[in-house]
Amino acid sequence: MSTDGRARVAALREALATRVVVADGAMGTMLQAQDPTLDDFEDLEGCNEILNVTRPDIVRSVHEAYFEVGVDCVETNTFGANHSALGEYDIPERVHELSEAGARVARETADAYAARDGRRRWVLGSMGPGTKLPTLGHAPYTVLRDAYQRNAEGLVAGGADALLVETTQDLLQTKAAVLGARRGLEALGLDVPLIVSVTVEATGTMLLGSEIGAALTALEPLGIDMIGLNCATGPAEMSEHLRHLARHSRIPLSCMPNAGLPVLTKDGAHYPLTAPELADAQENFVRDYGLSLIGGCCGTTPEHLRQVVERVNGLTPAERSPRPEPG
Repeated sequence: MSTDGRARVAALREALATRVVVADGAMGTMLQAQDPTLDDFEDLEGCNEILNVTRPDIVRSVHEAYFEVGVDCVETNTFGANHSALGEYDIPERVHELSEAGARVARETADAYAARDGRRRWVLGSMGPGTKLPTLGHAPYTVLRDAYQRNAEGLVAGGADALLVETTQDLLQTKAAVLGARRGLEALGLDVPLIVSVTVEATGTMLLGSEIGAALTALEPLGIDMIGLNCATGPAEMSEHLRHLARHSRIPLSCMPNAGLPVLTKDGAHYPLTAPELADAQENFVRDYGLSLIGGCCGTTPEHLRQVVERVNGLTPAERSPRPEPG
């Protein structure tokens, strides 16, 4: 990592420790809205990560749309750049290539905006859950872990300032991603923030039944830098889980909710939460639960994030006095 890269990482750590950092919103719907062709997907329709190589202009335009409304950082288009997701397309050997390409597009876009006004912009390397749950025996833990190492190494090589293990539904898969990322960083001799964002369903637990307290107990000892929630629900359904984290987590917190619970229509899923409503929720979360990193997930648009940026500008996360849960 270059001297400038190390300075960016140090600045990100300082920002996360002292103020509210705002990330971007939904990626997939923004990509699909530009109607990429089957040729763009190399005949692998729906594999968004391929666009990092074939249509970086489309991916760049999504990052630009979010930077234009004032966010501090964007996530790479690498949610599916892992063994199980790319395995569905019979291209698992391209994990590193597509991870690095996605990070590079985001890095170039972030640097272009930073050059305009001197304000740092950061890149969060997205490490998604894949399609296989090791707890259920869908895939060997070691295979997933080693592929996540390649995922992480590609992201950092492409210029990611932090690694975001997101939308996790199975704590064993989460551990595979975290330890794979750790192995990758150690192999490269680097240290960047490692963030974990778990997904709690509307039922109140992760997909495989773990409650938020169990997730915190399992993940905090792995030495991660931040824990939070994303996807599955809107902010209303996340509030109690964030309250638990605020009371017990000794590390900083994040939250990237959907724009409400999806409403199924004849045209597909519709997310009903308006931009002012998301901004209200995130402002309250920062004030009540001391969140350091906020953004949006499914259904959130640049307009949602524009209003979030405006609302939290100048806010500092509420101070917390966490009480670790008894062992």
